[in-house]
Amino acid sequence: MRFVLAGSSGFLGTALRDRLAREGHEVVRLVRGEAATPAESRWDPYHGVVDADLLAAADVVINLAGAPMVRWPWTAAYRNAILTSRTATTSTLAKALAQTGATTLLSGSGIDAYGERGDAVLTETSERGSTFLADVVKAWEEATDPAGQAGCRVVTLRTGMVLDGSGGALQLLQIPFRIGAGGRMGSGSRWMSAISLPDWVSAVVWLATSTDAAGPHNLVAPEPVTSGDFAATMGRVLNRPAALPVPALPARLVLGPMSEVALGSLRVKPAALRDEGFQWAHPDIESILRHAFGR
Repeated sequence: MRFVLAGSSGFLGTALRDRLAREGHEVVRLVRGEAATPAESRWDPYHGVVDADLLAAADVVINLAGAPMVRWPWTAAYRNAILTSRTATTSTLAKALAQTGATTLLSGSGIDAYGERGDAVLTETSERGSTFLADVVKAWEEATDPAGQAGCRVVTLRTGMVLDGSGGALQLLQIPFRIGAGGRMGSGSRWMSAISLPDWVSAVVWLATSTDAAGPHNLVAPEPVTSGDFAATMGRVLNRPAALPVPALPARLVLGPMSEVALGSLRVKPAALRDEGFQWAHPDIESILRHAFGR
C-alpha cells in the first residue's frame, strides 16, 4: 500500500514508519523543509499547501503532527501551539482530500477528549470533557470534517500514554525510580490509560488496512491502572524503591497547566478495537513495562 505520513520524525511517527517499511509498504513523508529524497514531499500546513496529486494517489494518509505535550512550562504561547499545530495540519490534509477524492485518513487525537473523569469507565461513546485538552481534541477531530463529508474513511486515533524504553513519556517517568526516589504522584487513586509502543503501531496498521473501521478509536491497553499500582509495578520491574509519594498540590503548583496531563484521571477502555477483534501483545501495565525495559 501507499502511505503518506505527516509527523513522521517523532517518537510515534518514527516507529510507525519503520514498521510500514519493514512490511514492504511505500511511505512518503510530508516535511516542512525541502524534500531531500523521492520519499519526501514538502508541505506548508499553516498556509494550506500540500501536494494534492500525492494525496490522491495514496491509499492511506496519516497525520501525527503536533507540538509535544511533554514539555514544560505550558505558557500561553505554547498552549496555543499545542492547538494550532494539530488543527492546521489536520485541516490542510482534510481539505485537500475533500478535493482529490475518497481515501482513508487516520488522524492523531487523544484520550484527553474525555476530560477529567475520576473513576468513570470511558469508551468511545462517552461524553467529551471540558478541560483545555478536551477542547483541543474537539477542535482537532472537527478539523477532519471536510474529508469525512467528502466520503473519506476517517479514523481518529485517541491515543493514551505510549510507553517504550526508546523515548516518550517513560524517559521522564523512570528517572525518580532509577535514583531511588520513585513513588506514586498524589493519592495514587487516579487512573492512567497506557499502551505499549508495539501495540500502538500494530493498532494503527490494523486501522489503516481495515475497510470497516471509522470514527474515534481509543488506542490504549485493555486494562487501565491506578497511579499507585503503576508506581508499584514500575518499582518491581526496575527492582527499585517506590515508596516516596509526590503530593498533588506541590506538583500542581510546579507544573501549572501541564498538571492536567500529569495529575488527570482517565479510566479509558478500547471498546472499538476490542469489538473489531484487535489483539494486544501487552494487555496490562506489567507486560507493557517489562517489554519497555527488556525485563
